[in-house]
Amino acid sequence: MKISRRQMLASTALAGLFSPFASVLSQQKAAPWRNWSGGQVCYPSGRFSPASETELQDFLRRTSGEIRPVGSGHSFSALVPTDGHLIVIDQLSGLLDHDAKTLQATFGAGTRLGDMGEPLARIGQAMLNLPDIDRQTLAGATATATHGTGIAFTCLSGFVTSLRLVTPDGDVIDTSPTSNSDLFDAARVSLGALGIVTQMTLQNRAPYKLKARNWVQPIEEVLETFDESAANHRHFEMFPLTHSDYALVLAIDETDEDVNNPPPAPEDEAAFAQAMAFWATLPAKERFAEINAMARQIGPTEAVDESYRILSNIRNNRFNEMEYSVPAEAGADCLREILRTVIEKEVDVVFPLEYRYVKRDDTWLSMSAGDYDHAAISIHRMASEDYRPYFDLIEPIFWKYGGRPHWGKVHSLDKARLEQLYPRFKDFQMLQAELDPAGRLLNPHLKKLLVG
Repeated sequence: MKISRRQMLASTALAGLFSPFASVLSQQKAAPWRNWSGGQVCYPSGRFSPASETELQDFLRRTSGEIRPVGSGHSFSALVPTDGHLIVIDQLSGLLDHDAKTLQATFGAGTRLGDMGEPLARIGQAMLNLPDIDRQTLAGATATATHGTGIAFTCLSGFVTSLRLVTPDGDVIDTSPTSNSDLFDAARVSLGALGIVTQMTLQNRAPYKLKARNWVQPIEEVLETFDESAANHRHFEMFPLTHSDYALVLAIDETDEDVNNPPPAPEDEAAFAQAMAFWATLPAKERFAEINAMARQIGPTEAVDESYRILSNIRNNRFNEMEYSVPAEAGADCLREILRTVIEKEVDVVFPLEYRYVKRDDTWLSMSAGDYDHAAISIHRMASEDYRPYFDLIEPIFWKYGGRPHWGKVHSLDKARLEQLYPRFKDFQMLQAELDPAGRLLNPHLKKLLVG
């Protein structure tokens, strides 16, 4: 059986359909907004989708009350939910400008990451990196410090060279390293709390192809040489299988080979989905042998394609996610403790973890801001399952190793804890209060994070 990373994660999602914890959303009269996973719901008083910055300015100046910007709804945390107005930035999208000499390009902030690859290719550019899922808007991905994989690459916010935002009062501010530099370093990871970002300029490079190789290897073997592998490959990560000794390993490197990216075999994906559904019915203690036996049957796979077609994936099956970053030197021990806890506590989870490195950056609030590189560790639960018992069990392990939460993923931290994790956190709070004195952008979740 030859199962790729993409098939495995897609099939894992199918297994969640068999979960006994399927949830039912309550029925309400008001038209609801739901995030991608369905885990966040709100009933806003209205939605406004500006077709231009001028329309956005006019709306902000003639209205009052709470507002929240919304992109594609791919955040699992409660950044968006509001009883006030949602500002839908879908129409503020597309390629606006580019510079062939510097290889920089300006996009509307509502542009989906998955819609940027082809326009950039037409002007001789390509993004330096992309996250695993490319359905997010550019504004949403950078506001939450969303990142891809690779010790040589920061989160997407680190590629931003300038941005424009509109304050809650309707004022337009352009920022860059040389203009409003403090605001620039804060607004690249803004949580949507400083204003409505309308456009961004990114540093890119010439188009390139990538070759992705997947294989299965014992988790401990991968960890023993992880630093070396991360340094030797453009991108290197692994997906440890819970209740198992094995992980699916992914290495991606630049190549001049011809494109060869065939679609996955439906029969292999179906077989894996059936296996995952079966494991979900087993007592936790019996899963170990079953999953190990399956893992040893998974053969290696390869794919070659344009960079943006290799780096990101389409996830049609829904899940919720918690992700923390810890100092890279503590990553392996943190991962081991999580996997050990899942086994010891007999957690009924079959969704793999994700383990990768991210380069440090100079923003105020990204997971990897500061003086050292980070290991990012993700845990997942299918959207049809109650994620809270699992996430509540694992989250204190992240804290033990100095973890910082991904802003777009589930976490329970508040202002007091966050002030201890980010040296510029209080500076961010002061800037937020200055730009938004009425607190229009602060929904209950952001008040917990920033006000206390």
